[in-house]
Order: sequence, then C-alpha cells, then structure tokens
Amino acid sequence: MALKDNVIADSDLHVMEPADLWQRYMPPEYAHAAPIGLTELVRDMRVRVKNHALLRIGHVRPQKVDGRKTGWREEHADVYADPEANGWDAASTERAMDVEGVDLAVMFPSRGLFVLGLDSVDHVGSDGLEPAYASAIARGYNDWLADYCKESPERMFGAAMVAPHDIDGAILEARRCVEELGFKAVFLAPGCVNGRPWHHPAYDPLWAEIERLDVPLSFHGGGQTYLTPDFSLQVLDKLMLWHTFNQPLAIQFCTVSLCGGGVLERFPNLRVALLEGNCSWAPWLLDRLDEHYEWTGWYEGGDLTMKPSEYFVRQCFLGVEAEESTATQYLDWFGDDNLVFSTDYPHGDSQYPHAVDTFDRLPFPEESKVKICGPNWERLYKIPLLKHT
Repeated sequence: MALKDNVIADSDLHVMEPADLWQRYMPPEYAHAAPIGLTELVRDMRVRVKNHALLRIGHVRPQKVDGRKTGWREEHADVYADPEANGWDAASTERAMDVEGVDLAVMFPSRGLFVLGLDSVDHVGSDGLEPAYASAIARGYNDWLADYCKESPERMFGAAMVAPHDIDGAILEARRCVEELGFKAVFLAPGCVNGRPWHHPAYDPLWAEIERLDVPLSFHGGGQTYLTPDFSLQVLDKLMLWHTFNQPLAIQFCTVSLCGGGVLERFPNLRVALLEGNCSWAPWLLDRLDEHYEWTGWYEGGDLTMKPSEYFVRQCFLGVEAEESTATQYLDWFGDDNLVFSTDYPHGDSQYPHAVDTFDRLPFPEESKVKICGPNWERLYKIPLLKHT
C-alpha cells in the first residue's frame, strides 16, 4: 500500500498573499497605514510597514543567473507556472494539493510571517508597531485568509495571526478567529517583542485562552526582521548561510522557552506546534536542556515538576521536512507520536510536486510515515481525517 493511499495532511502549507492584501482588508481606522506588499523581486514576499521593508534580505542577489531564477529549485519555474499565472489564488492552491497528493492542509502565511517583525512603539520609538495597529494588521490578514479558505472549506483551514505587541488584542483575535471564522490554530513568529521571552508571565493570559479554545499554539519562523533575538546570527548576509540557521534556531529557542521556562507546566493541556525548523536536533537539545535542569533547576526551574523533555513529549509537535533523512535519530529517541509532515508549498526550498514521494522514500517504518502524515496531524489540529476524492 503506497503512502498516498492514506490521508495526507499538510501541517504547514503556505499561501502567497497578494501585494494589496492590507489595502483591501485593513480595518478602516488604520487603512491610511496599511502595509504594502513589495513586488520588485521574483516572487517577492516582502512587505513595507511604515518605513521598513520586511523581511530584510541582506545580500541582494541577481534575479537570474545563466537564465535560471535564483532562490528557486530548477524545476519550480515550470511547476509553479499555473499558480503564479493565477496570482497564487486559492483555486490554484487546491489544484497544487491535488498534484502533490495532499488531502488536507492548515494554511500559514508568506508575507504574513514578516509583517509584524517590528518591536513595540514603547520599546523602539516611533518606528515601532503601536499595539492597536499591530492587532489591526493581524485582523486584516485573518479576514483575508478566511475568504481564501472559503474556496475549499473542507480541505483548507486557517491559522490565525495574533500580535504579541497587544496581548489583550491577541486574546480577542484568537477568540474571534476560532469561534467565528473556524480557524484551527494560532500562530506567532519566534522573535520576541519588548525583550520578553515566551515564558514571561505577561503571555499567560494568551496561553490560557488558546488552551481554552483547544487549538494549538504554533510557532513558525521565516526570515530576518527587526525582532530579537536574530536567529540568522546578524552577520550572515547570504540566503544559503543565514537560512540554514534561522529556521531551526528559532524553533529551538521556542522549545527551550516553553519546556524549560514553565509554560507547559502552567498550561498542561496546551498543544504546541513547532513548525518548519526540522526535528533532527531535538534529541541533542532536549538532552542538553534536561542536563541543565538537573544541574541548576533546583534554583532556576523551581516551578517545573518534570524534566523539560517530558513536557516536550507530552505537549509538543515538530515538523519533519520531506527530505530530512536524519530524522531517524528523532524516531530512535522520541518515537513517532509527535511529528507532523509539511510540503512547504510554494516556497523556494519546497520539494513540490514531489514532497510526499520524497518523504515516502525516507528510511522510516511505513507505519510511522502514515502516522506522521495523518493521525498525528489529526491529534494536533483536531480536524477529522478525510480522504479527498
């Protein structure tokens, strides 16, 4: 039985937002300050907020070298031709899901990964994001995404953007998105606002609301913004270099903060999705964190009642990449209950349209592949598994 004969559920499929999203969907009171999508680059995912371009691209590369588009896999010019010609609309995304063999997907942003990438106005001055303005940006994105998912509501499910700049606003927006719009997750970028790590007690009301709503808290990195810490390590200017660090380090940071900082002790029913940062590092990192808990936890981790790795196993899910053959080490250490699969469509490092087949060739037990592509996703998002026909 081939893997594709089972339900294939994507934990993290991306939309490509139109440049004028916020011009069309920004709440009226902030329409004059709507973020603007930039279009100078090939498949430009940047967005201008106030006087800042997010993401920060660092080293500027040519758009083509020897006739080939940079930042894409060689075949992407052809395989992405249909969605690109159709403005990356929802109908073309559904066709792409059919081509890849994906039945169900939770939708995460592209431009939206960066649009809140400025600190609070109280922290950096007039170029920061005022809390109410940050929440308005999130609300506009979520309204657009709700309309996008209406194209195929039985297959596409929204992940709600909330602004950590405005915790009260984030609580209200999470509630609106889940209870009114039917979204199935809440997501945040890993970079911190106001220098507060994710285990800071100021966030506890938001974690409590997400726990009550019974959807996962999701963290998803993306690229260089103005938030700190800088997971691209600041001095690395080429995509090949900084992107290698950015995604995994960001997710490792969130893992340590949530598992070692007491969040999962305080909120034992909170499910956490740690996405697009690989999983192969987890045995080393959690073992090291446990070691430090045994060493200094008696005075620095007094609110923990278990080893950090035990919170991780109880409440966290990690994304596994389609080509991540080193994930066998994760399976040896933690088993196959806490991994979910993603195609990463339609980003430049995606294996689309061969992501599912690439994953199927990994040296994992067949029953593990089935769990990672289906039942684990169902446990994380609490969406019934249905085969698309």
